[in-house]
Amino acid sequence: MNVLVLGPRGERLVAFLKESGDSVRQTNDRLDVDDPLLAWADVIVSYGYRYIIPADILDRFRSRAINLHISLLPWNRGADPNVWSFLEDTPAGVTVHLMDEGVDTGDVLAQRAVEHDRQNDTLRTSYDRLASAIEELFMGTWPKIREGSVAPVPQPVGGSEHRSADLQPYSHLLVEGWDTPVRDLIGRAR
Repeated sequence: MNVLVLGPRGERLVAFLKESGDSVRQTNDRLDVDDPLLAWADVIVSYGYRYIIPADILDRFRSRAINLHISLLPWNRGADPNVWSFLEDTPAGVTVHLMDEGVDTGDVLAQRAVEHDRQNDTLRTSYDRLASAIEELFMGTWPKIREGSVAPVPQPVGGSEHRSADLQPYSHLLVEGWDTPVRDLIGRAR
């Protein structure tokens, strides 16, 4: 299978996909409908990709465009999901889901709750734990996704969504950047 991986990370995923017998190409560039990579690809896997994929591309890859998101959807759709899970004290986890025209609103293929050490974790350590968990979840689920034996499940109603700009009023809380202790953020945006 030809897998187009979108995003700046994913070395571990690319190696895994190649070991699984898939052909892989990766880009972090913004896609347009005429991109030759799209003619080559059978499946799109997005991981940390910062662009919204246009609807005309998603239409071509219906049920074959997959996103790896570091939140327990429907919580914390969009930007900075790790930070928001602490600021709003919402469930933390990771989700592999189909992409649709919304932001992180597609049907769920697999998800897993992730526990954090709320006393000792920083934003960096909690993010690293989520990144490892989403990669493991994807790699564990990929064989079934590839053979078409995973039934997509609609997301529950509710949850939350955030844009990058939503974090600005809380930026003063991130006193140590990525090394900010999460205990200093819990529930501060409720």
